[in-house]
Amino acid sequence: MSADRILIACVGNIFSGDDAFGVEVARRLAARPLPAGVRVVDFGIRGFDLAYALMEKRELNILVDACPLGGEPGTVYLVEPDLTAVESGEPAVEAHGMNPMNVLRIVRAMGGEHGPLLLVGCEPAELGGDEGKMGLSETVEAAIPEAIAMIESLVTKEQSHVSGHTR
Repeated sequence: MSADRILIACVGNIFSGDDAFGVEVARRLAARPLPAGVRVVDFGIRGFDLAYALMEKRELNILVDACPLGGEPGTVYLVEPDLTAVESGEPAVEAHGMNPMNVLRIVRAMGGEHGPLLLVGCEPAELGGDEGKMGLSETVEAAIPEAIAMIESLVTKEQSHVSGHTR
């Protein structure tokens, strides 16, 4: 088991507008006090680094990313990815750039396994297109506090579960 019981793995591309959602969440979480055993990492677009990190045994892995699921821009989602799609090759959560489901396929291809996994995602408004775009849209920027509150709630719930309380 890793010394870090909970990994908050934030991903995204700062040159693709709202795809930087996870990166900004990581920046803000890094400035907040975190309980012992909780680690926040900004993986950016480094899929192999994320795959190796996910192979370490933990009680919970929380991925944070922009996640186009068809809702209103700025909608914050909590998704338990359909991991049957990892085996079948079908994308279960369509994220762009570094697709978290493709990272899970890499983990399996390397003979590894990952622990429990949740995705905190935000519906993007702008991904920058071919020209790219620095900075988040106002809508996605405004959703960051909600995402942080959701992540903190998940951490608290997991810690309560581990200390013998119910989820």
